[in-house]
Amino acid sequence: MPYVLMTDSSADLPWTYYSERNIPFLPMNTTMDDEPYVDDGTMSSREFYDKMRAGVVFKTSQWTDHQYIDAFEPYLKDGTDVLYLGLTAGLSGSYYSACRARDQFKETYPDRTVCVPQTSAVSLGLGLLVHETARRRDEGMGFEELCRWVETNKLTFHHRFTVDDLMFLFRGGRVSRASAIFGTALGIKPRLHVDLEGKLINHGKIRGRKASLLGLVEEMKQYTDIQEHDTIAICHGDCEDEANFVLGEVRRHFGVENAIVNPLAAAIGTHVGPGCMAVFFIGKKRIV
Repeated sequence: MPYVLMTDSSADLPWTYYSERNIPFLPMNTTMDDEPYVDDGTMSSREFYDKMRAGVVFKTSQWTDHQYIDAFEPYLKDGTDVLYLGLTAGLSGSYYSACRARDQFKETYPDRTVCVPQTSAVSLGLGLLVHETARRRDEGMGFEELCRWVETNKLTFHHRFTVDDLMFLFRGGRVSRASAIFGTALGIKPRLHVDLEGKLINHGKIRGRKASLLGLVEEMKQYTDIQEHDTIAICHGDCEDEANFVLGEVRRHFGVENAIVNPLAAAIGTHVGPGCMAVFFIGKKRIV
């Protein structure tokens, strides 16, 4: 039976990727100084981060049940099943809204299926999961088999973050004000990862920007046996030169050629701010 693969803007893939690969995406709910802002690439990445640096306040909120119903139903009406890979439940209640929408369709469209895995993924970690899922879809994998593949393999997708400005983590409730102020003054950079439940966890710290970037590559060595033909992903908060530096280090250590490098969009960039850097890769199954 026909099916559609969908995601949302928190996947941080290039905006052209979605149309090129026939993957509908849902723009996450965002406001700019309390006015609605559509997270769909209309505003350039540079302009978005310049506004943040200037003090413009962006906020995000979860999608509602009705928004998901409106997004899924046209496909179900057309006789098409839906596989939706969305932002982790560890960071947003949107997942539960999608599940409630899915459950409402069980009576109205009993012959159709909406598959909503808890991805435990965010940003280009989610994007890389979407990318690998789309590759298998294009190779002919059926709907039910693809849903099982996602569930079986989602925890092999790793996320490693560092941020440059701790105040954005403070505003999002990730660190205390005192830690943000003193850490920034001392040049302390947090080491962050996404755990089994899809929550963003601080698992250490390192001093100095360059050391924090090199630390991302060092962490990859612990969790992956990545091969030359594999794909890695790098996301950044308007610091492209540093992203290219990290990419060069990854290629030097692992010989990887295939890479997706893209700025963080508003859905995630709002919470980590300019200067965030993250690497995403497939490796050993996450155990923490």
